[in-house]
Amino acid sequence: MTRRWPTIVAALGAPVVLYYGLRAAGVSVQVALLADTLLSAAVTARTLLRERRLDGLSAFFTAMLAVAVVISLFSGDERMLLAKEGWVTGAAGLWFLASIRMSRPLAYAFTRPLLERRYPVGPVRERWEVYWERLPRFRRIWRVSSVIWGVALLLDAAARVAMAYMLPADTVRVAGTLLYVAATLITMIITNVHYIMSGLFNSWSSLYEPLRKERLA
Repeated sequence: MTRRWPTIVAALGAPVVLYYGLRAAGVSVQVALLADTLLSAAVTARTLLRERRLDGLSAFFTAMLAVAVVISLFSGDERMLLAKEGWVTGAAGLWFLASIRMSRPLAYAFTRPLLERRYPVGPVRERWEVYWERLPRFRRIWRVSSVIWGVALLLDAAARVAMAYMLPADTVRVAGTLLYVAATLITMIITNVHYIMSGLFNSWSSLYEPLRKERLA
């Protein structure tokens, strides 16, 4: 995860710098927004080509970015362009909520590659798929987490669309970036509190009791 921070900072910061640089040079809002969206796409494409793999997390953000690029290319409405991240974020929120009915909810699919090997959980340090198959409470943790992220993304989307139509055009871009940072940090704190209270990181939690009993049998 540490190695991803430079990429995350570049993906967030570079498009904003480009947008305000172009606006200072007298470029229109529409062209500046299209340029910063294409730069975001270029950063993502470079990362995918370098890593040569498309995991669930990368695929998700690539799909969301592709939608943003399409909106930027085909929308001539300035406010619609400013609101594009809100519509994309809203779609992501609905995807998270819909995933609780899927075989693996999105929160599980995204978190497992990041944490499974680095921070093994449970008293027997099993692979997460073992916990998923044998522990109902483990499955519930990730479904609840997906609901948390889904609701958070929908609230974020509503705020982005409101900002796009209410704030001055050149304020929306930086306000959206600040909202992204704040909303992500708050949601991560809430989900981690949920994980701790559910006993995910506690090897002696009753969450893992069925496996402990099997080992003693």
